[in-house]
Amino acid sequence: MKIIILGAGQVGGTLAEHLAREENDITVVDTDAAKLRELHTKLDIRTVTGAGSYPIVLRQAGCEDADMLIAVTNSDEVNMIACQVAHTLFRTPTKIARVRATPYLTRKGLFAHEAIPIDVLISPEQVVTDHVRRLIEHPGALQVLEFAGGLVQLVAVKAFYGGPLVGQDLAFLGRHMPNVDTRVAAIYRRNRPIIPRGDTVIEADDEVFFLAARRDIRAVMSELRRVERGFRRVVIAGGGNIGERLAEHLEHSHQVKIIEHSLERCTTLSERLDRTVVLHGSATSKRLLEEENIEDCDIFCALTNDDEVNIMSSLLAKRLGAKKVLTLINNAAYVDLVQGGEIDIAISPQQATIGSLLTHVRRGDIVNVHSLRRGAAEAIEAIAHGDRNSSKVVGRAVRDIELPEGTTIGAMVRGKEVIIAHGDAVVESGDHVILFVIDKRRIRDVERLFQVGLTFF
Repeated sequence: MKIIILGAGQVGGTLAEHLAREENDITVVDTDAAKLRELHTKLDIRTVTGAGSYPIVLRQAGCEDADMLIAVTNSDEVNMIACQVAHTLFRTPTKIARVRATPYLTRKGLFAHEAIPIDVLISPEQVVTDHVRRLIEHPGALQVLEFAGGLVQLVAVKAFYGGPLVGQDLAFLGRHMPNVDTRVAAIYRRNRPIIPRGDTVIEADDEVFFLAARRDIRAVMSELRRVERGFRRVVIAGGGNIGERLAEHLEHSHQVKIIEHSLERCTTLSERLDRTVVLHGSATSKRLLEEENIEDCDIFCALTNDDEVNIMSSLLAKRLGAKKVLTLINNAAYVDLVQGGEIDIAISPQQATIGSLLTHVRRGDIVNVHSLRRGAAEAIEAIAHGDRNSSKVVGRAVRDIELPEGTTIGAMVRGKEVIIAHGDAVVESGDHVILFVIDKRRIRDVERLFQVGLTFF
C-alpha cells in the first residue's frame, strides 16, 4: 500500500517502522528535518519536510495516488485539516487522524464525509486508559486484550515458581480444568517465543499468553499464578487526560487519589471528578507519599508525561510499600529495562496505539489488531468469508488449515458463542477468528488466508 504518515514523533516513527518492515511504500511528512533525517537513515523511507496540512506538501508526498493518509502530528487541528485537504483535493480513499481534545470527540456528526471527512479517529489517551483499566480489573495480568466486543480475552501472565501448572505439560491444563475451555496461544521463555503443543511443559517465569471466554479468565489465571485479591485503593500520579479518564472510570468502584503538580489543573480535576481525592504536590515527594499512606495502596499508576518522573515515583512508591506499580513510559527503549524488576508493569503508549492503526492497514476483513512484545508479535481478529472452494479456512478443521509458521488459531466467535480452537473445531463463514502471530514477517501470509478467491464472486 502507498501510505503517507504525517508526524515523525513517537507514534508516527513507530508506525513507519512497523509498516516499512512489511514492504509498504511509506512517506513521512514533518516540519522537523532532523527527525526526518534520522528516520530516513534508519528505515530507508521517503520523507518530505513541511506542514502536513498544506496542499503543496501533500502533493509532494504523493497524496494524488496514495491509498491512505495517517495524520498523527501533535496538533489535532493540523490532523483534521490535512484529512479535509486530502479528501477535497486528492480524494484519498482512507484518512486516519489522531484527535486528542475531548471537546472535538464529544460532538456528534463532526467527523463525517459532509463535515470533516475522517474515516477513522484514533484517541491515544482513550486507548491507553482502556489498557490500564483492564489491567486493574485483572490483578496479576501483564497484558489484557479484548476481541469480538469483549466476548474473548487474550491475557498474558507470568507463571510463578510453585504454581499448579509449572512443571506440567499443556495437555494437563485440559484434564485439570475440564469445565473451563482455554487455549495457550504462545509462550515466551527468556524473551524467546515457543509454539505451544500438548507436550510443551510450562516453566517458572514463562510469559504465557492464553485465550478464553471473558467469564473463564479468572479461573485460568488462578491456575498459572497466585490469585491476587482485587485492587481497591488506587493512587494515580498525573492528572492529565489519561489520569482524569482513569479516575472517572474507577472512582465509583475503587478508592482513588490523584497527585497533580499543577494547582490550576488540581482545581479543574476537583470540579470534574465526584469521589476522587485530588492532591496538589509532586509524585516524587517521599513526604507526600508517606502522608497519604502509600503502603496501603494496592496499585500505584504513574501516568504523567515525563518518563523520569514516572519511573522515579514508581520506584519510590514500591520502596515505601505500594503492592503493585504500573508505569507509563514513552521511550520504548526504557520499557524492557524497567519491567519485571521493581516496576511490575511498564506500558508503552505507542505500542498500545499502534494496534488500532494497524487494524486499518491490514488486507482482508481484519477487525482487530493488537501489537505485542514491542511489535515483534501480533494478535489478529479476522472474519472468515466464502465457502470451502473460495476460502482457505472456511469449512476446514483447525488442524487441516495450512497456517504460516509461528501462527496459531486461538478461538472463533460465532454470533455470541465462543469456540476455543481445538484441532477438530471447524471454521464457518462469518466466524471471527482470533490468531496469534509470533513472526511479523508472516503477516502477509495470514492476510492471504482470509482473502476470498474469485470463485466466491
